[in-house]
Amino acid sequence: MGTGQKTIQKINKNLEKEVSLSIQVSLNGLSFLILENNSIRDLINYSFEKTNTPKQVLDQLMHFFNTNEKLKESFSKTTVIHDNEMMTLVPAAVFEEEHLSDYLKYNTKIFKTDFITYDVIKNEDLMVVYIPFVNINNYIFERFGSFEYKHSTTIALDHILQIQKNNNNESMYVHVGMNYFDLVVTQQNELKLYNRFEYQAKEDFIYYILFTAEQLGLNPEQFECKFMGNIKKNDPFYDIAYKYIRNISLLSSNKMRFSVDDTTNNFTLLNSF
Repeated sequence: MGTGQKTIQKINKNLEKEVSLSIQVSLNGLSFLILENNSIRDLINYSFEKTNTPKQVLDQLMHFFNTNEKLKESFSKTTVIHDNEMMTLVPAAVFEEEHLSDYLKYNTKIFKTDFITYDVIKNEDLMVVYIPFVNINNYIFERFGSFEYKHSTTIALDHILQIQKNNNNESMYVHVGMNYFDLVVTQQNELKLYNRFEYQAKEDFIYYILFTAEQLGLNPEQFECKFMGNIKKNDPFYDIAYKYIRNISLLSSNKMRFSVDDTTNNFTLLNSF
């Protein structure tokens, strides 16, 4: 009887297990996060040696699924994060779904065949209009069936605005990628600016930050500058920021949904669920 009870408990435990997969896709790399019952089980980051085409990214993604045993199991939920510059923000007050291409055409090259979609920013009356990697979506649908997808900007802004909700101070958030960074400025509990900049060297990095601060009238002696993503204390990018800005810090992992060590630097992936 005791054995039978243990077997029932074990079966029930297995039935209750929920394993989710989140995939971040960019032309510079792939990242995978496997979450089991709200705990991180595996986190895989892979950077390409050079910027790839969408077709090359799909080939890399297929290779990962075909060769990595951790990615071969069934998942209760799958999420794809599209990380690219083919996006723009649109205030909800002027947003019209039939004009998606009009919103994008001024800051990215689009074609008639491009599929354009949008996300809603939960904490602000904003829409993220963007072009996803359609070939990636098609492959994930063929492999898993139903899944969710969103833009990385949506995730970053949702969480930054939530963190900033009760903070009236002038704040700048810098989400650092491999060769780009997203810059978010909040003031009086509202989003004041979002932009994405490409950089090659630390001098480019600090120039865009200080230029933005100057344009918005932010005093480097006063505003808070919080970094996240591919940056650590004492690396050249953090050091040069510290040289010019008085109040800088890393957005610590305990402000994210999951408790992970500080070497984990994929902010959007960790906050994708």
